[in-house]
Amino acid sequence: QVQLVESGGGLAQAGGSLKLSCAASGRTVNYNAMGWFRQAPGKEREFVATIRRSDGSTYYSDSVKGRFTISRDSAKNTVYLQMNSLKPEDTAVYYCVAGRIVVLVPGGYTNWGQGTQVTVSS
Repeated sequence: QVQLVESGGGLAQAGGSLKLSCAASGRTVNYNAMGWFRQAPGKEREFVATIRRSDGSTYYSDSVKGRFTISRDSAKNTVYLQMNSLKPEDTAVYYCVAGRIVVLVPGGYTNWGQGTQVTVSS
């Protein structure tokens, strides 16, 4: 089992930036994929970005590609999500995930953080 703790959410203006962090602890050696999903009020949980820990390959949803950057610090077992050019539609609770392989659907991940709120004002 892996424990995930997110931080860095908050309030930003449209066009601004925020950086989320996710620290993993526990049996992290078995998990080769870490990433982020988000859920806005009244909407389904959606994929944002993920990174393969072994080679650093990254994957993004079309809605955030070019604006968000996912990265990792293997020594710290931490994944980051740098969010630039934020839009009001980015407002959501952002969840960190860990899984054995890279998948782009929520059902592919059994380890979830508690979530951190990101609110973007227009």
